[in-house]
Amino acid sequence: MEPGVHQEQLEEFANWLTSIGDGTIGVDNDGYAEFDIPSKLLLQSDDDPISTIVRSMFPNFTDANMGGSCFKSSAILALTLEVVNEVNQYMSNLTQGEGKTYLSSDTTCKADGSSSVLADVHTPKFLNTIRVSGLSNHSVTLKVGSPVMLMRNIDHTLGLCNGIRLVVTKLANHVVEGSILASPNAGTKVLIARMTITPSDPRLPFKFNIKQFPLMLSYAMTINKS
Repeated sequence: MEPGVHQEQLEEFANWLTSIGDGTIGVDNDGYAEFDIPSKLLLQSDDDPISTIVRSMFPNFTDANMGGSCFKSSAILALTLEVVNEVNQYMSNLTQGEGKTYLSSDTTCKADGSSSVLADVHTPKFLNTIRVSGLSNHSVTLKVGSPVMLMRNIDHTLGLCNGIRLVVTKLANHVVEGSILASPNAGTKVLIARMTITPSDPRLPFKFNIKQFPLMLSYAMTINKS
């Protein structure tokens, strides 16, 4: 595709999105706007829409290597974490690399003044079920060759900040080795260790600590995270 044509298509798409945000297109329906999506922006899906999206976004995925070249400038965007997790699980099942599952250690925050009664209620089993935006899940399964997103700031000099993507190169018991996907440090290998984090979600009526790798699979990500 000619660069000029590609730029023209990007501008057309950007203008279309802006028109939706400005409310200049679409028909108001009880507070919601209904509008038609141009057919050229849609994928013709079979019975498996996730498979259709994956084939379109990562056509060379089956030939992907540990360098993660097909993930450097591409990712699937979704509106909710539920969809992100579904796509990431689908992609992880397709990945043939060596895999390892890491479980978090969750404990109530003693400094929060939790009584023994609350401690009996907030058991590790209960804490393991809590999912908070911006934190790793209790169970994280990673594979060599999988793209992951760092969820905490670790080293600004290397660009290891919240939101940066890496591709997993080695899996050990206490550290995960990854290669940075984004420039200017693309290709640099780093070690990521477990971190103890206290969630600050205001919806939680109590505080607890979670010790886990600050990583999540990143074949897909939420739009705001991108």
